[in-house]
Amino acid sequence: MILIIATLHENEMAHIIGKGLLQERLIACYNLAPIESAYWWKQEILEEHETVVIMKSTEEKFKAIEAYFMQHSGYEVPELIAIKPYQVNAPYLKWVEEETRKEV
Repeated sequence: MILIIATLHENEMAHIIGKGLLQERLIACYNLAPIESAYWWKQEILEEHETVVIMKSTEEKFKAIEAYFMQHSGYEVPELIAIKPYQVNAPYLKWVEEETRKEV
């Protein structure tokens, strides 16, 4: 199992992408939270209100999730960071694996 952290400009877009990834069975679930971000972009510091998305999936799905974000996020360089948890309770891990294994 992996956690994938991403940011998007709009909460509405985060819901659209999250639901699309769920429908494709690329993720088992997602969480959204509003955040304030500051970052370098094209020689200047930008400050933005964004939505952070935390997705639960499997390592095998990362490339497909990345491709989906490249196509739908609206970002030239989308943030996608995969983190492998040190421990996950067995029933939850089984659920994530089952939900991302099912056919569309």
